[in-house]
Amino acid sequence: MLSAPPNLAMSTLSSTPLASLATRLSEPPPAARILVVRLGAVGDVVRTRIAFAGLRELYPRATLEWLVEDRAADALDGIVGLDAILRVPRRRLSPLRGARSLRLLGDLVRDLRARRYDLAVDFHGILKSALLIRASATPNRVGYDRVFAREGSHHFYNHRVRICPAHLGRFERNAALVRYLGGDVPERPPPLRLAPEAEQDLERASIPAESVVMHAGTSEATRYKRWPAQRFARVARRLREEHGWPTLVTWGPVPGERERAEEVVSAADGAATLGPPTPSVAHLLALLSRARVFVGCDSGPMHLAALARRPLVVLYGATDPVENAPFSGVPSRVLRHDVGCNPCREGCPVRVCMDAIGVEEVVAAVAEVVAAPQTVQ
Repeated sequence: MLSAPPNLAMSTLSSTPLASLATRLSEPPPAARILVVRLGAVGDVVRTRIAFAGLRELYPRATLEWLVEDRAADALDGIVGLDAILRVPRRRLSPLRGARSLRLLGDLVRDLRARRYDLAVDFHGILKSALLIRASATPNRVGYDRVFAREGSHHFYNHRVRICPAHLGRFERNAALVRYLGGDVPERPPPLRLAPEAEQDLERASIPAESVVMHAGTSEATRYKRWPAQRFARVARRLREEHGWPTLVTWGPVPGERERAEEVVSAADGAATLGPPTPSVAHLLALLSRARVFVGCDSGPMHLAALARRPLVVLYGATDPVENAPFSGVPSRVLRHDVGCNPCREGCPVRVCMDAIGVEEVVAAVAEVVAAPQTVQ
């Protein structure tokens, strides 16, 4: 994906299968028990679910288990084909806890070894994930070679996957490990198993059907990704006036996120409704699955909306549009202006790159992506 010239928005409708980016083994290594590793964070775990579906298809009779940090485990809600979730108790693994942390870590390693995995696939590629795989005594350990392997993690794999180019999206990066083993990833999001209790809670909330779902918040650490609340509100008003579409503004457990959603609703003059509480990823997935389209910035909810097979309109500022591109298996519009200093990893309080995105182009992108014949049902 190329940056647009200055002062022009980049808008792409994506439905292209992921390209082949790594060599393949002549045949998949035999494996009855497989360990999948992506420890965190929530958005990255969500993005790895597409590659997991490819592993499940490659090994239909194997036991597949996922090692994930406890704080990101909810990102696996609704996944189909996973046999067990193994939680790394990150909150309790701290040098400050001394011997207690060492005992917890020892228990985790013993549990991994007792499960006798034949194959481990490390989609995280950091020292911590590689050490856990090595400690599990798994004979076949697959991970990234240099460039995508960080902190020297490639030294602990005996299958090192070389990928090019070096500037690559995370979905493609994950897919390369599956392709190396001889499999492939789905061109469309895999099926979801929506939690009945989450769907029942939504029924009781009586949310408007086929709403445009907006998510205006981000984590506190990535405030620079946010688009002004007043502009979200103006988009909601325009969508009601021009198409009669209601807007639902979602919010999550991030401090201040509900207040930001309420700000959008208040400024929308009745064109937007505050979404119901979503106490879990399962609840958010159930809500997103009913959306007409998702509108938001680079965030975990955006990737969840793709899993729910909803078309996307995504607003990028400091975000790297290649590395963090949305999944190509759903229609999407990516709106981004090249202001000369983006992408960057730090962000800035001025947010010139986000302010460059106009209300009119967002409204037009929503209408276009909803009308796209590639919309996944």
